[in-house]
Amino acid sequence: MGFDHFLFPVSVLFLVLVCLDLEYRVTSAPICAHGDAGCHLLSVSDLFDRVIQHSNRMHSLSSDLYSEFEKERFLPVRNQLGRATCKCHTSRILTPNGKENAQRTDREELTQVILRLLVSWMNPLLQFHQSVAHNEELSNFSSNKALELSDMVHELKNGVEKVAEKMQLLGIISNSLNGVFPAEASLSSSASNEASHMRDYELLHCFRRDSDKVQNYLKILKCKIVPEHGC
Repeated sequence: MGFDHFLFPVSVLFLVLVCLDLEYRVTSAPICAHGDAGCHLLSVSDLFDRVIQHSNRMHSLSSDLYSEFEKERFLPVRNQLGRATCKCHTSRILTPNGKENAQRTDREELTQVILRLLVSWMNPLLQFHQSVAHNEELSNFSSNKALELSDMVHELKNGVEKVAEKMQLLGIISNSLNGVFPAEASLSSSASNEASHMRDYELLHCFRRDSDKVQNYLKILKCKIVPEHGC
Protein backbone atom coordinates (compact mmCIF):
# COMPACT_ATOMS: atom_id res chain seq x y z
CA MET A 1 0.00 0.00 0.00
CA GLY A 2 1.45 3.39 -1.03
CA PHE A 3 1.87 6.47 1.04
CA ASP A 4 -0.98 8.23 -0.81
CA HIS A 5 -3.42 5.49 0.25
CA PHE A 6 -2.41 6.02 3.88
CA LEU A 7 -2.61 9.81 3.61
CA PHE A 8 -6.21 9.87 2.28
CA PRO A 9 -7.99 8.41 5.35
CA VAL A 10 -5.81 10.51 7.66
CA SER A 11 -6.82 13.64 5.73
CA VAL A 12 -10.48 12.67 5.95
CA LEU A 13 -10.20 12.08 9.69
CA PHE A 14 -8.50 15.45 10.15
CA LEU A 15 -11.29 17.18 8.18
CA VAL A 16 -13.97 15.49 10.31
CA LEU A 17 -12.24 16.58 13.52
CA VAL A 18 -11.98 20.16 12.27
CA CYS A 19 -15.68 20.18 11.38
CA LEU A 20 -16.64 18.76 14.76
CA ASP A 21 -14.54 21.38 16.52
CA LEU A 22 -16.15 24.13 14.46
CA GLU A 23 -19.61 22.78 15.20
CA TYR A 24 -18.85 22.69 18.93
CA ARG A 25 -17.59 26.25 18.95
CA VAL A 26 -20.64 27.50 17.01
CA THR A 27 -23.27 25.69 19.06
CA SER A 28 -21.60 26.57 22.35
CA ALA A 29 -21.37 30.28 21.53
CA PRO A 30 -23.82 32.52 23.39
CA ILE A 31 -27.02 33.43 21.60
CA CYS A 32 -27.64 37.09 20.84
CA ALA A 33 -29.94 39.23 18.73
CA HIS A 34 -27.28 41.64 17.39
CA GLY A 35 -24.58 39.29 16.16
CA ASP A 36 -21.87 40.82 18.35
CA ALA A 37 -18.40 39.28 18.53
CA GLY A 38 -18.50 35.82 20.10
CA CYS A 39 -22.24 35.44 19.58
CA HIS A 40 -24.12 32.94 17.49
CA LEU A 41 -26.59 35.03 15.46
CA LEU A 42 -29.93 33.26 14.94
CA SER A 43 -32.95 34.14 12.84
CA VAL A 44 -36.26 35.05 14.46
CA SER A 45 -37.60 31.61 13.53
CA ASP A 46 -34.63 29.85 15.14
CA LEU A 47 -34.97 31.94 18.30
CA PHE A 48 -38.65 31.08 18.50
CA ASP A 49 -37.88 27.38 18.06
CA ARG A 50 -35.49 27.51 20.99
CA VAL A 51 -37.84 29.25 23.41
CA ILE A 52 -40.76 27.05 22.36
CA GLN A 53 -38.74 23.89 22.98
CA HIS A 54 -37.65 25.30 26.35
CA SER A 55 -41.24 26.18 27.29
CA ASN A 56 -42.38 22.67 26.34
CA ARG A 57 -39.77 21.15 28.64
CA MET A 58 -40.74 23.54 31.41
CA HIS A 59 -44.42 22.65 31.16
CA SER A 60 -43.62 18.94 31.07
CA LEU A 61 -41.47 19.27 34.18
CA SER A 62 -44.19 21.22 35.99
CA SER A 63 -46.71 18.47 35.17
CA ASP A 64 -44.33 15.78 36.43
CA LEU A 65 -43.68 17.64 39.67
CA TYR A 66 -47.38 18.34 40.15
CA SER A 67 -48.23 14.64 39.74
CA GLU A 68 -45.44 13.62 42.11
CA PHE A 69 -46.48 16.23 44.66
CA GLU A 70 -50.06 15.04 44.49
CA LYS A 71 -49.07 11.38 44.84
CA GLU A 72 -46.73 11.91 47.77
CA ARG A 73 -48.74 14.33 49.83
CA PHE A 74 -52.04 15.63 48.55
CA LEU A 75 -54.08 12.80 47.10
CA PRO A 76 -56.71 13.03 49.91
CA VAL A 77 -57.37 16.72 49.25
CA ARG A 78 -57.81 16.52 45.49
CA ASN A 79 -61.43 17.64 45.95
CA GLN A 80 -60.08 21.01 47.08
CA LEU A 81 -58.40 21.60 43.73
CA GLY A 82 -61.16 23.87 42.52
CA ARG A 83 -60.17 26.46 45.10
CA ALA A 84 -56.64 26.69 43.69
CA THR A 85 -57.53 28.44 40.44
CA CYS A 86 -59.03 31.49 42.21
CA LYS A 87 -55.93 31.85 44.37
CA CYS A 88 -53.39 32.13 41.54
CA HIS A 89 -51.39 35.30 42.06
CA THR A 90 -51.19 35.74 38.26
CA SER A 91 -54.97 36.06 37.96
CA ARG A 92 -54.46 39.85 37.99
CA ILE A 93 -52.61 39.56 34.65
CA LEU A 94 -55.07 39.84 31.77
CA THR A 95 -54.45 36.94 29.39
CA PRO A 96 -56.24 35.95 26.17
CA ASN A 97 -58.84 33.28 26.88
CA GLY A 98 -58.52 30.49 24.32
CA LYS A 99 -56.63 30.11 21.05
CA GLU A 100 -58.87 32.35 18.95
CA ASN A 101 -58.57 35.29 21.34
CA ALA A 102 -54.81 34.81 21.50
CA GLN A 103 -54.64 34.84 17.71
CA ARG A 104 -56.54 38.13 17.66
CA THR A 105 -54.16 39.72 20.18
CA ASP A 106 -51.51 41.91 18.56
CA ARG A 107 -47.82 41.00 18.66
CA GLU A 108 -46.70 43.54 21.25
CA GLU A 109 -49.49 42.71 23.67
CA LEU A 110 -48.97 38.95 23.37
CA THR A 111 -45.22 39.38 23.94
CA GLN A 112 -45.96 41.50 27.00
CA VAL A 113 -48.36 38.90 28.41
CA ILE A 114 -45.74 36.14 28.05
CA LEU A 115 -43.06 38.20 29.80
CA ARG A 116 -45.45 39.35 32.54
CA LEU A 117 -46.32 35.73 33.34
CA LEU A 118 -42.68 34.67 33.45
CA VAL A 119 -41.56 37.61 35.59
CA SER A 120 -44.43 37.01 38.02
CA TRP A 121 -43.27 33.43 38.60
CA MET A 122 -39.56 34.01 39.19
CA ASN A 123 -39.66 34.81 42.89
CA PRO A 124 -42.52 32.44 43.86
CA LEU A 125 -40.75 29.47 42.27
CA LEU A 126 -37.52 30.28 44.07
CA GLN A 127 -39.41 30.38 47.36
CA PHE A 128 -41.24 27.19 46.39
CA HIS A 129 -37.91 25.40 45.94
CA GLN A 130 -36.80 26.57 49.37
CA SER A 131 -40.07 25.30 50.85
CA VAL A 132 -39.73 21.89 49.18
CA ALA A 133 -36.05 21.60 50.16
CA HIS A 134 -36.97 21.97 53.85
CA ASN A 135 -39.87 19.52 53.65
CA GLU A 136 -38.72 16.15 54.96
CA GLU A 137 -41.84 14.45 53.62
CA LEU A 138 -40.81 15.16 50.04
CA SER A 139 -37.94 13.45 48.25
CA ASN A 140 -34.70 15.06 47.11
CA PHE A 141 -35.93 14.31 43.60
CA SER A 142 -38.82 16.75 44.16
CA SER A 143 -36.41 19.37 45.50
CA ASN A 144 -34.14 19.01 42.47
CA LYS A 145 -37.10 19.36 40.13
CA ALA A 146 -38.30 22.45 41.96
CA LEU A 147 -34.86 24.05 41.60
CA GLU A 148 -34.71 23.12 37.92
CA LEU A 149 -38.14 24.64 37.40
CA SER A 150 -37.02 27.89 39.02
CA ASP A 151 -33.93 28.02 36.80
CA MET A 152 -35.95 27.26 33.67
CA VAL A 153 -38.27 30.23 34.24
CA HIS A 154 -35.25 32.57 34.45
CA GLU A 155 -33.75 31.04 31.30
CA LEU A 156 -37.01 31.23 29.37
CA LYS A 157 -37.58 34.83 30.40
CA ASN A 158 -34.07 35.72 29.11
CA GLY A 159 -34.75 33.80 25.89
CA VAL A 160 -38.07 35.55 25.25
CA GLU A 161 -36.37 38.91 25.87
CA LYS A 162 -33.83 38.03 23.16
CA VAL A 163 -36.69 37.16 20.77
CA ALA A 164 -38.38 40.48 21.59
CA GLU A 165 -35.10 42.35 21.07
CA LYS A 166 -34.65 40.68 17.69
CA MET A 167 -38.20 41.59 16.66
CA GLN A 168 -37.60 45.19 17.74
CA LEU A 169 -34.39 45.37 15.69
CA LEU A 170 -36.27 44.13 12.64
CA GLY A 171 -39.16 46.55 13.20
CA ILE A 172 -41.64 43.70 13.77
CA ILE A 173 -42.74 45.13 17.12
CA SER A 174 -42.28 48.51 18.76
CA ASN A 175 -39.88 49.37 21.57
CA SER A 176 -42.75 49.91 24.01
CA LEU A 177 -42.06 46.70 25.94
CA ASN A 178 -39.49 48.33 28.20
CA GLY A 179 -40.59 48.99 31.77
CA VAL A 180 -44.07 47.46 31.51
CA PHE A 181 -43.56 44.41 33.69
CA PRO A 182 -44.86 44.08 37.25
CA ALA A 183 -42.70 43.47 40.27
CA GLU A 184 -42.19 39.84 41.21
CA ALA A 185 -44.72 38.40 43.64
CA SER A 186 -43.85 36.63 46.88
CA LEU A 187 -45.44 33.67 48.58
CA SER A 188 -47.41 34.37 51.72
CA SER A 189 -46.14 32.79 54.91
CA SER A 190 -48.22 29.96 56.36
CA ALA A 191 -48.81 29.31 60.03
CA SER A 192 -48.97 25.50 59.86
CA ASN A 193 -47.33 22.72 57.88
CA GLU A 194 -50.67 21.71 56.44
CA ALA A 195 -51.36 25.23 55.23
CA SER A 196 -47.85 25.44 53.79
CA HIS A 197 -48.32 22.14 51.95
CA MET A 198 -51.63 23.25 50.51
CA ARG A 199 -50.09 26.56 49.43
CA ASP A 200 -47.31 24.74 47.57
CA TYR A 201 -49.82 22.41 45.96
CA GLU A 202 -51.94 25.32 44.77
CA LEU A 203 -48.83 27.08 43.48
CA LEU A 204 -47.94 24.05 41.34
CA HIS A 205 -51.49 23.89 40.04
CA CYS A 206 -51.32 27.56 39.04
CA PHE A 207 -47.86 27.31 37.49
CA ARG A 208 -48.80 24.28 35.41
CA ARG A 209 -51.75 26.27 34.07
CA ASP A 210 -49.60 29.34 33.30
CA SER A 211 -46.74 27.34 31.76
CA ASP A 212 -49.29 25.81 29.38
CA LYS A 213 -50.45 29.31 28.47
CA VAL A 214 -46.87 30.46 27.86
CA GLN A 215 -46.01 27.62 25.50
CA ASN A 216 -49.25 28.09 23.54
CA TYR A 217 -48.82 31.88 23.33
CA LEU A 218 -45.26 31.43 22.05
CA LYS A 219 -46.45 29.09 19.30
CA ILE A 220 -49.19 31.52 18.30
CA LEU A 221 -46.76 34.47 18.36
CA LYS A 222 -44.32 32.60 16.13
CA CYS A 223 -47.11 31.93 13.66
CA LYS A 224 -47.91 35.64 13.60
CA ILE A 225 -44.26 36.51 12.86
CA VAL A 226 -43.19 33.64 10.59
CA PRO A 227 -46.42 31.99 9.36
CA GLU A 228 -44.59 30.07 6.63
CA HIS A 229 -42.92 27.81 9.21
CA GLY A 230 -45.46 25.07 9.90
CA CYS A 231 -48.45 27.23 10.87
